[in-house]
Amino acid sequence: MISVMSEGDSFLEVQQVARHFGGQRALNEVSFRIPDDSLTAIIGPNGAGKTTLFNLIAGALSPTRGHVRFRGRQIASPNQACAAGIARTFQNVRLFGGLTVLDNVMVGRGGGGLMSGLLGLQSAREQERLRRKKAIYLLDNVGIAHLASHPAGEIPFGQQRLVELTRAMATEPKLLLLDEPAAGLNATETAALGRIVRQIHQQGVAVLLVEHDMSLVMNLAERILVLEHGRLIADGDPGRIQADPQVRAAYLGSEET
Repeated sequence: MISVMSEGDSFLEVQQVARHFGGQRALNEVSFRIPDDSLTAIIGPNGAGKTTLFNLIAGALSPTRGHVRFRGRQIASPNQACAAGIARTFQNVRLFGGLTVLDNVMVGRGGGGLMSGLLGLQSAREQERLRRKKAIYLLDNVGIAHLASHPAGEIPFGQQRLVELTRAMATEPKLLLLDEPAAGLNATETAALGRIVRQIHQQGVAVLLVEHDMSLVMNLAERILVLEHGRLIADGDPGRIQADPQVRAAYLGSEET
């Protein structure tokens, strides 16, 4: 029996969500709720529906049936998700390679508008100064402030991952969605990433991540949701998930394997 949280705990609510692409069912009647203090991972084999679920939560896709609500509001577009306090990273890093690291993060901070900048208004200049100060502070938090003036496309891949994460944090999210954040990272970089994600969570940001690195998931997540063929087959803490025979058969492998 998969646990379902009480209505009062609802921060993010996914209710009876299905998503079809033509005749293919990517998600089938998926339901769960997470509270605002959660650090939750979604795992499952390739094709289980993890990225589709992320895109629904981020407003990039609409469900065929069911609904996604965040803090009581239905999410229907990326702009709506961002305005509500949801930020995300992507499995394939999406940076503005020709801009500096600092400018990439400042994109996440928003701005006062082109006309104000052209007019050189004092308020616009002050806003720009504060944006820069905040962006540098965020870069320092993840240990890459020294790269602020470097073109984002010319720094190592592991550091590009951190720039994308920092840009997401620049929006001051209440929920951070991380799509395969450890993909392409070595063991040292993955360990550092885990420490940064835990720090973000301790600062009061709820985190929901899709990840294939089971060591990272089991050491980081407080709760794990398991998808298989578009269905939620397990929901629990790492110990319970590791011991679940259905999960072991579907994803982690049998004991003999």
